[in-house]
Amino acid sequence: MTLEKPAAEPTPTAQVAGDKDDEEAKAGVDIWKYILGFTKMAVVKCAIDLGIADAIESHPDPSISLPQLSSKLGCCPSSLRRILRFLIHRKIFRHHADTDTYSQTPLSRLLLTRGEKSMAALILLETTPVMLAPFLNLSSQVSAAAATAPPPFVAAHGDDIWVYSAANPGHSRLIDEAMACDARVAVPAVAEDCPEVFEGVLTMVDVGGGNGTTLRLLRKAFPWIRGINFDLPHVVSGALPPCEGVEHAGGDMFEGVPKADAAFLKSVLHDWSDSECIQILKNCKEAISESKSGKVIIVEAVIDEENDGKWTDVRLTLDMVMMAHTGGGKERTEKEWAHVLRQAGFAKYTIKPVRAVQSVIEAFP
Repeated sequence: MTLEKPAAEPTPTAQVAGDKDDEEAKAGVDIWKYILGFTKMAVVKCAIDLGIADAIESHPDPSISLPQLSSKLGCCPSSLRRILRFLIHRKIFRHHADTDTYSQTPLSRLLLTRGEKSMAALILLETTPVMLAPFLNLSSQVSAAAATAPPPFVAAHGDDIWVYSAANPGHSRLIDEAMACDARVAVPAVAEDCPEVFEGVLTMVDVGGGNGTTLRLLRKAFPWIRGINFDLPHVVSGALPPCEGVEHAGGDMFEGVPKADAAFLKSVLHDWSDSECIQILKNCKEAISESKSGKVIIVEAVIDEENDGKWTDVRLTLDMVMMAHTGGGKERTEKEWAHVLRQAGFAKYTIKPVRAVQSVIEAFP
């Protein structure tokens, strides 16, 4: 009987060398994600433009064949198949090999152009040439000349995003629709996870409320609240029709905010620099000064640099979007939020996570 000699354990040096080889091999694959990174966004936009999710959703059967789908969309079958193959690999749509048909997935349903959870409007906004162009000049924001160079959006379009949107109603509508899309996801999460935040609030002003979607959703959850949808005049002029308990008011949050028990800001402060945030918050503090239970409710991302959670990559990516699209906006850590709140005169604050990218920050005078 011959006994085999046990395999020798790799030496520490050999183990390190093997780990380095694996890391370099992985890097050789991963780099292609960045070389071709735009492709994913472009193909998802293509799917929305073609209406693939809508066509499958409206089909009488749960799944649909390629000839049926291409006929319904008026598309070239071979090209459509390639688009679907790419998306299916990313769990957007599902292919059933036994019947050679296609159906929805939870991810593909987010591409429906209508629906409570649709994210299509956000994708269509972020894939416009207007929003993509500033990214090509992102380095100017971090170079040695950043102090004198215009922000990337201004460099690309000649004005900041707010002046540009005021002069281009079509783009302004895209922004409003995208923010409404985000509100339909974030606001129910806030209402379900933090209902106590709205206890005792009888009047509330939604600062930068866009077309009024956020207040409508909050009123649905908390019908005793009377809401004021406050935004720039050109924005509220195109807002949703007034409904019971909600009125529209045009104005400038840097000059003043309508009086209420609570000021509500969702995805507003991340658009502005610290000094601008402090001014907005001071005006909100003044707006709630006559209420015994006055507070400011902020729904924004909070970056946690110590822990890598499921929303971390989204929040860090949003921070890059703020760098490209604004002149000083950013996603903030808790320490950075504490700074602007303290400088605006708030005595205390709480942060509550919800099932969304954003958290709920309550600030008290």
